Amino acid sequence: MNVQGPDTHTGIKKYISLTRPHTLTASFVPVLVGTFSVLLFGPIRWDMFIAMLIATLLIQSATNMFNEYFDYKRGLDTSDSVGIAGAIVRNGMSPRSVFNIAVIFYIIAAAIGLYIAFNSSLWILVIGVISMAVGYFYTGGPVPISWTPFGEVFAGLFMGTVIIMITFFIHTGTLHYFPLLMSIPVAITIGLLNMANNIRDRKKDKESGRKTFVILVGKPVAVLTSAALLAFCYVFLIWIALFESFGSIFLLLPLLSIPLAIKTVVKWKNGDTPAELIPAMASMGKLNTMFGLLLSIGLLIYGITGI
Repeated sequence: MNVQGPDTHTGIKKYISLTRPHTLTASFVPVLVGTFSVLLFGPIRWDMFIAMLIATLLIQSATNMFNEYFDYKRGLDTSDSVGIAGAIVRNGMSPRSVFNIAVIFYIIAAAIGLYIAFNSSLWILVIGVISMAVGYFYTGGPVPISWTPFGEVFAGLFMGTVIIMITFFIHTGTLHYFPLLMSIPVAITIGLLNMANNIRDRKKDKESGRKTFVILVGKPVAVLTSAALLAFCYVFLIWIALFESFGSIFLLLPLLSIPLAIKTVVKWKNGDTPAELIPAMASMGKLNTMFGLLLSIGLLIYGITGI
């Protein structure tokens, strides 16, 4: 459940807010990481880059809409909720309209997926269908993934690792462990976006019957787990940069985000109510963006210079 204050939108703004634009970095950062990893092995296919970028943005936007629709239908989002939801509870959009727009986005993404598959490999269709199904069942179906302890894992795996590996493959026609390594910290930070959301909404989620990781272990353990995973991301990059055969000093650029990571953990630790934890959510969103863009820039410089 993603829910932010009493702001309302009308006209085109309510349609833009429907996509939850501040979450979309979780879509384009993996595409950038996967694409710039290609530079060490061959040229970038710019048509594939553009197609993959549009398709992932559409799928992420549609997933956000399904999230909005099903959370509203289950009574999780109300007019007094805090957070980023609002197309239905605040902006006056009908639930059916939100659902239909999500389906249309999926159809367009599928059409783009066909273009990608026919210009790379038909196996892309299989992976694409599975990824879209996960996006739908994340909040849809009889037992939504987001209601289980595995929501963060699925989000990180499919939005991080799978997108990066698909992106690398459609450029090169092969797979390699290097983009897989690059996907690990990206997947973790994307998963922690969901963790931050679940930390904020833990009390209401528990009342609704959800069994998220945060609810099962409690807020203190969840915050400690998040801090440990962030620390691992930085140590992991240091290890790759200094000791891996494909390492580069430029892969250390994400270390510039460490101060923001510390601030984010402190906000998680000190906040208790949903309103108090909104800054922690925003901080994790900024951290995910900053970390991912710095890694992308590092990969780009590494790929161009070979240093």
